[in-house]
Amino acid sequence: MADLKHNEGLLVEEYGYEAIEDGFHDHHHGDKYQSGFITHYIFSQDHKMIAKQFLITGMFWGIIGGLMSLVFRMQLGFPDSDMSWLQPILRGWISIDNGVGTLDPQFYYALVTMHGTILVFFVLTAGLSGTFSNLLIPLQLGARDMASPLLNMMSYWFFFLSGAIMFASLFLSTGPFSGGWTAYPPLSALPQASSGSAGGMTLWLLSLVFFVVSVLLGGINYITTVLNLRTKGMSLWRMPLTIWAFFVTAILGLLSFPVLVSGFLLVMCDRGLGTSFFLDQIYIGGQALEQVGGSPILYQHLFWFLGHPEVYIIILPAMGLVSEVLSVNARKPIFGYHAMVLSILAIGFLSFIVWAHHMFMAGVNPFISNIFVIFTLIIAVPSAVKVFNWISTLYKGNIRFNSGMLFAIGFVSLFISGGLTGIFLGNSAIDIPMHDTYFVVAHFHIVMGVAAFFGMFAGVYHWFPKMYGRFMNDTLGKLHFWGTLIGAYAVFWPMHYMGMAGVPRRYYSFATFDFSNQFDLTNQFITIAAIITFGFQILFVVNFFYSIFYGKKQKQKNPYGATTLEWTTPIDAGHGNWPGGIPTVHRWAYDYGKNDGTMDREFIPQTEPVSPEEKEYDDKHLH
Repeated sequence: MADLKHNEGLLVEEYGYEAIEDGFHDHHHGDKYQSGFITHYIFSQDHKMIAKQFLITGMFWGIIGGLMSLVFRMQLGFPDSDMSWLQPILRGWISIDNGVGTLDPQFYYALVTMHGTILVFFVLTAGLSGTFSNLLIPLQLGARDMASPLLNMMSYWFFFLSGAIMFASLFLSTGPFSGGWTAYPPLSALPQASSGSAGGMTLWLLSLVFFVVSVLLGGINYITTVLNLRTKGMSLWRMPLTIWAFFVTAILGLLSFPVLVSGFLLVMCDRGLGTSFFLDQIYIGGQALEQVGGSPILYQHLFWFLGHPEVYIIILPAMGLVSEVLSVNARKPIFGYHAMVLSILAIGFLSFIVWAHHMFMAGVNPFISNIFVIFTLIIAVPSAVKVFNWISTLYKGNIRFNSGMLFAIGFVSLFISGGLTGIFLGNSAIDIPMHDTYFVVAHFHIVMGVAAFFGMFAGVYHWFPKMYGRFMNDTLGKLHFWGTLIGAYAVFWPMHYMGMAGVPRRYYSFATFDFSNQFDLTNQFITIAAIITFGFQILFVVNFFYSIFYGKKQKQKNPYGATTLEWTTPIDAGHGNWPGGIPTVHRWAYDYGKNDGTMDREFIPQTEPVSPEEKEYDDKHLH
């Protein structure tokens, strides 16, 4: 017994570990929780396994959504080409006339709708936040698991059920929903409005309701874990920026997604109960419908009250991941930590009071529009603070240009270039001619789509050893980075010029419009660039799954020389993360390149106590 006490004392003295008796103490603590294949890989309650489930499911949906975009890009780039080779896959959606196959216009709109829905919700919300919130919140806070492992497991399976329902809608004879990912009435509220508005819309609504349940279960878990399960010494101001980003993201989801469900409920009433929340004076086939008194603008308010926080639900986790990767690989403390935290909080707050900038063309009172213009431009300030601090973190850093770091730097580039175009669209006077043109498509794809993907890729490359105990191939990773960066700009940058020339979005074909003929070659260039860029994503998928089994093995617990707690766990950590005691935190998360009073240190882990010499040095030089 004396030896045990002595060993625990050594742990505390040398590594800052505190032995806590909590049922996970023995070195085989995971065995009683992971008793078989089903409970270990499928219905797992281990946050690390659930993170992998979210990631791999998100990758599956990313491939599906990407393939859809290639099909409708081929229609836009080469509208006169023979697409009969797609008939074995798309069946009746390819019409054969005189041996030439053409894409059905209704299915074109269904592809655009499904592409947007899948990428926004299933990939960039669940795939990004679900993966890294699950993986990093317990590990970086010093928790055994989430506050409720059972609810965590249910969160994934509601997401899986949501995806299964959406996937099933692709096989309906009437086709999936085709009214746009925003599902504006009356296309969404009238089953007879189009073929995709029938069963496809019903399954779309049902799918997203289950998706919201998943988001809420996960969000409650993330918030509770951050507030209640931080290890000893882990104050809020010692949390890594990743945790701050996940925490605020969970709050945004908890407050905004129920509003979307209320809108969906009213749409269901209009569709099935004869109500008219969103319908008024509708004529179909020359016959007036009975529904009167509703307003489709009400739906737009409900949708965009979720829709704009959703932009930050997507981008904030990427910001947190990028902040961590930049600091670790620049070997420098993150610049302006407190300003970074406050900017995250400011972005979260402001995201709730800018939603009507999506509705400048909806007949909103101009005075009200001006208020939303002001707040829209104000939200650029905390975003600019983050950009300034990222660049300052890189300045004079001892930078390691590995795959994760390249994607983090690429994120900063995309966020700047995409964000600058948002300043134009945030101004209601400029938005009027730009609205529903390719300028809008280019803006939100770069700043929300591609940039968020870059943050996600940075996280995957950086924390892959934490998930699988191996490294992804860095050469293939760098090839993936350059191909994706150049390809993304090649796809979306020309769209800005198309938009400024007035080329509208969501058009099946521009063949009948003389003004847009000048962009035929541009559309072909964009389509070819999209196909090549998608090929680089297949390279990533191959690298990912190959590295799970054959990648270079991780031999050190802390291969990057990072300071945060996840790198103090064993390489093959079981359920419970730390055998024996949970580490105690003594300092903030970014002690890189620091003089501790006795020598210059490349990094100092959060678990290392502050020495008297270091405290004296800090008091003298920092205060």
